[in-house]
Amino acid sequence: MRLWLRPGLLVLHVLVVVAVVFCLFMGLWQLGVYDARQQDERADRQQVPTVALQKVMGPNDAFSSRANHRPVTVTGEFAPAADQLWVSGRSQGGTDGAWLVAPFVTESGNALLVVRGFGQVRSKAPAPPTGSMTLSAVLEPGESAGGTLDDNRVIDSLRIPELINELPYDLYSAYAINTSPEVAAPLALVEVPEPGGSWTTGLRNLAYTFQWWVFGAFAVFMWWRMCTESVAASRAKVA
Repeated sequence: MRLWLRPGLLVLHVLVVVAVVFCLFMGLWQLGVYDARQQDERADRQQVPTVALQKVMGPNDAFSSRANHRPVTVTGEFAPAADQLWVSGRSQGGTDGAWLVAPFVTESGNALLVVRGFGQVRSKAPAPPTGSMTLSAVLEPGESAGGTLDDNRVIDSLRIPELINELPYDLYSAYAINTSPEVAAPLALVEVPEPGGSWTTGLRNLAYTFQWWVFGAFAVFMWWRMCTESVAASRAKVA
């Protein structure tokens, strides 16, 4: 212990503590910058203006990042109540239930699948509003896997390629979550997921975070090596 606490090594101990604290602080600061840039991107995505559906995607267009989580308006009318279906396996507010989905036939003649609301599966689904209307909703990509529509018109995922074969409509490659209580009634509105940012936004700051922490680890390694060599040399002189 006496050899480790010699004046020359005490200076080295102080330097490594300062270096580690500095590297830790700089890494945390860069991590904070990365988080801030992620939050800014999410805020930018949430503040996009509402536009007409045809300005975002056409009836035969593939779903794109431009349409993802995009608030839109669309004019048309709901298909007959018998064409509605339930998407099971949903949860909201700690309650398990299902989405009620209705085809919304647009002015182009194509249909957009609209999630009217959330509730429990019923043998007779609540009828949608009738007549021509302009609907406000948020676009979402179709889900990628799931089963088939059963005899009770219940399916476990909103997989659009599967539903194209089950419904007598030419469907858009997206579905939309309704944001109007009147359209959802008597069901609850479905909570629209918050748009997420790409993890690559601010990636340089994230890289700098790990770079500073590697510098700190290297400082500890060099401190240990220099101290052990110094102590070993002192012991050899005493011997």
